[in-house]
Amino acid sequence: MPSPGWLCRDCLASGAGERTPERCPACGSPRLRGHAELFGLTIAHVDCDAFYASVEKRDDPSLRDKPLIVGGGVRGVVSTCCYIARQSGVRSAMPMFKARQLCPDAVVIKPDMAKYVEVSRRIRAHMEAMTPLVEPISIDEAFLDLTGTERLHRAPPALILARFARAIEREIGVTISVGLSHNKFLAKVASDLDKPRGFAVIGAAETLDFLAPRPISLIFGVGKVFYETLKKDGYHTIGQLQEEDPARLMRLYGESGARLARLARGQDARRVSSEGEMKTISSETTFNRDLARLEDLSTELLKCCERLSERLKAKAVVGDTVTLKLKTAGFKLRTRARHLMMPTQLANVLYETGLSLLSREADGTPFRLIGIGVSGIEAADGTDPADLLEPAVARKAAAERAMDCVRTRFGHGAVIRGKLYASRPDTASAPQSEQEADDLEGRTR
Repeated sequence: MPSPGWLCRDCLASGAGERTPERCPACGSPRLRGHAELFGLTIAHVDCDAFYASVEKRDDPSLRDKPLIVGGGVRGVVSTCCYIARQSGVRSAMPMFKARQLCPDAVVIKPDMAKYVEVSRRIRAHMEAMTPLVEPISIDEAFLDLTGTERLHRAPPALILARFARAIEREIGVTISVGLSHNKFLAKVASDLDKPRGFAVIGAAETLDFLAPRPISLIFGVGKVFYETLKKDGYHTIGQLQEEDPARLMRLYGESGARLARLARGQDARRVSSEGEMKTISSETTFNRDLARLEDLSTELLKCCERLSERLKAKAVVGDTVTLKLKTAGFKLRTRARHLMMPTQLANVLYETGLSLLSREADGTPFRLIGIGVSGIEAADGTDPADLLEPAVARKAAAERAMDCVRTRFGHGAVIRGKLYASRPDTASAPQSEQEADDLEGRTR
């Protein structure tokens, strides 16, 4: 095992030894990271800091020292916000009206997903230059396994990651935080410890002691409901789970109990996989005012289906299960799903399937959000299998692909469906939630 050591995240100087200097001997920077296992750990989690907001501040320097919220719409939610806005209590997924109340001086910018995706691709290219084992889990974060890369890069993984963080900040203009550990669970925990511009390490020897005082909610997969159940049963800290008999946890909570027992001890056997299975792709929108009429809701559904179809086609994939998502004015969520005979990527098929589900729900209930998604994702073979079902479907498919060709050549606005052309432009806002971007890159974890 390599000797304990330290590295400077500014000039990349490094050294061996139990004691970490207060400042870098080479450049005088205080941004040093020392750890007993620093040069022996290989599993990393990389997370961009307030990604959307960072990109916007990069592109408009006048925003640098101002609170910034990426979101918008009267009824929308916060996609993300900068760290200045977070000091006022603003958080991702918070309703915009509440965010504005907490931080009335904030600058609000609508999301520009195309720009964020492009930046994400550039960052991912840097990751793939470090190791082929990159597992994206959203538009702005990924796991990396740098085992065996030391000979290629002539540096241990910690130094490779420090070089990467510096390159992203200098060349792309956004900052990242790095978590380095011996498995995925702890690497993800580490990346949240020192934001922004963080570089945190959790070694194998310290795992149990590090986790023991932490709240059980730190364990991924422990949501609000399960957390409340655990508290009622007397479990508040991870240390209490470490002391409990795993068999008892299994009797109480089934497979979830077995998982708790493993993660409480820092045991995570999941591998970093570059072949992560895409779970779902979706599109949703939050309305500026509640909608109850089927005609209004179906228009917004069609917009979502067109966006979703574009994404499926861009990724050259199809899906075999369509899920409709509705959120009532009282914030109650409804989801309805239907399995297709053949997988599809066509907007028309998505819309007709979604409309049949929507028709049963449009009973006068006012809704604030609608969304459509597909799962059962697989690679497309060049033609949509739905084309083969019947002549009527084939004709609609041919018409849609002709529209795609025109839009590719002349822009999306060159062809607009009649139903959308007649709709009012201020009915609904652009997609507001960061979850939608996550769904675009959703993978098994």
